[in-house]
Amino acid sequence: ERLAESGGGLVQPGGSLRLSCTASGFTFSLYAMAWFRRAPERELLAAISANGDTTYYADSVKVRFTISRDKGLNTLYLQMDNLEEQDTGRYFCAKSGSPMYSLAHYSYDAWGQGTQVTVSS
Repeated sequence: ERLAESGGGLVQPGGSLRLSCTASGFTFSLYAMAWFRRAPERELLAAISANGDTTYYADSVKVRFTISRDKGLNTLYLQMDNLEEQDTGRYFCAKSGSPMYSLAHYSYDAWGQGTQVTVSS
């Protein structure tokens, strides 16, 4: 099982970024997925069920971030708009052990290496 994030970088406050997470080595459509941020504490930002019908957002990113998945491309996305300096951190995608997501980090059994997002003027 492998997850590879991309799309991070330096952006000014108010800007946007789209993170991608390409999955391989497992049947992507069978498992819930999530995005976490470490800054420095690990925080669950958004999660999506295996079929994409149910999503979760932390209060800190609700309205500004959108999680989505493309079954055909085996890819998870995080669209981040109206970025704030407190959004700075390393962003990780993670695979749940079940079709429905959990709010507990220990329910995720595969993690990517992360991609750095820095929001600064």
